[in-house]
Amino acid sequence: MSVADTRYCAVELAGETLWLLAEKAVYWPARRMLMIADIHFGKATAFRALGVPVPRGTTTQNLQALDALLARYACDEIVFLGDFLHAKAARAPATLGAMQAWRLHHRQLRLTLVRGNHDLHAGDPPVALDIAMVDEPHRVGPFALCHHPDLICEAYVLAGHVHPVFHLRTARDTLRLPCFLLGATRAILPSFGAFTGGHAQQPQAGEQVFVTADEAVFRVPGHG
Repeated sequence: MSVADTRYCAVELAGETLWLLAEKAVYWPARRMLMIADIHFGKATAFRALGVPVPRGTTTQNLQALDALLARYACDEIVFLGDFLHAKAARAPATLGAMQAWRLHHRQLRLTLVRGNHDLHAGDPPVALDIAMVDEPHRVGPFALCHHPDLICEAYVLAGHVHPVFHLRTARDTLRLPCFLLGATRAILPSFGAFTGGHAQQPQAGEQVFVTADEAVFRVPGHG
């Protein structure tokens, strides 16, 4: 794989070619679709509302990350695989204002949100954001687009929810990196949000692991 190719890994799932992106998203070239899990807009705002001193600017980081993807990949639709808004407290005027300004710059882009557990508590995004709301499983071609990876479906599941990370270990060091987990019946995406954290995963038998680091994504040998 050349240096220019390290931003993505092309994999075949359910007869379709998907790109696992270093930016912690999935691109489906045939559909010109980006899939993003667990962006958690307004999470930092919700923490500050509870008196927890956390950094500002995470909404801007998330929107800039989306813009970078849209500049790099031809895209007609973004599907958010759950947890778009973190909580009701995420509906701060500054947060919603930044999101609305971004939406106005991308009026032709279709946005779809598969409701996740945080969305059920936060409520649907404002109508002005023009996001199509669906419940899981959301069938698109051979895939069931979900938030929860353990949902039983006849189609191949693409989901998020668990914010997977993987520990890469050497004799002297350990790296904790966001990862994609690809199994026989489902794939789990890493969390996309700038302030979401992660949970270490032990891959199941036969499950492939792809980690993201800086501007590269690569498969971890010995899994799958």
